[in-house]
Amino acid sequence: MSLSSTGNVAAVESPTALSLRSPTQIGPRTHALKPATQPALRCSTCSLRTLCMPAGLTHDDFDKIDSMICSTQMIKRGEALYSVDAPFKNIYAVRTGSFKTVVTHSTGREQVTGFQIAGELLGLDGIYAGAHTGTTIALEDSSVCVIPFHLLEVLCREISAMQHHVHKLMSGEIVRESTLVMMLGNMRAEERVAAFLLNLSKRLSARGYSSTEFHLRMTRDEMGSYLGMKLETVSRMFSKFQREGLISVQGKQIRFLDLEGLRAV
Repeated sequence: MSLSSTGNVAAVESPTALSLRSPTQIGPRTHALKPATQPALRCSTCSLRTLCMPAGLTHDDFDKIDSMICSTQMIKRGEALYSVDAPFKNIYAVRTGSFKTVVTHSTGREQVTGFQIAGELLGLDGIYAGAHTGTTIALEDSSVCVIPFHLLEVLCREISAMQHHVHKLMSGEIVRESTLVMMLGNMRAEERVAAFLLNLSKRLSARGYSSTEFHLRMTRDEMGSYLGMKLETVSRMFSKFQREGLISVQGKQIRFLDLEGLRAV
């Protein structure tokens, strides 16, 4: 199981998978299909446990956690893990791959509200009203651990460290939303794109990946939707950064050339 929450702007797989997969475009399929389920892997042996679990858990604690995670789900690229207004039952921890969360305005226009990668949670939006307020779509073939929320509540009562960790994750979502509001309201276009890339770099580094060279799983259009910018503006900012020697861009492959310069934007 993965229980972690940071800023929402990235996509990541295992290093081997990253080197073998080719870039793909995200299709328009946003309908929810019933994902394939498999027996869950054990949280106690998960490679992400040091990133996403609270420190100091005992063997007994891990036994309880392992018994709670009943299954994993596989979601194909372009398919929905859950859709808006779907009843809230579970939260999900991204195990492999990446997702985008989308809300639909009354006009029918869609807006991306976040990107989630391995070690991050999905579905917290459903706790408040008992139904999901947005749709979550896989940006690539992905997998999640299914965490029944009623069992998580029981676990939190039994393991105080887990309860504190879940509260921390929920608080992180509030901070993320406030940061996004500030970014959309106060930052210039180049500042938004630079912040996006730096946040991505930080999150990849925390997972043991390169912080200076990575592959973007989202499209420029999806990035613009998240950052409150038009596709043309996003592309123009990438070209500007490349001319100034801050980054190198080859399709979706990004390489930092001047990290300090990017931070100074």
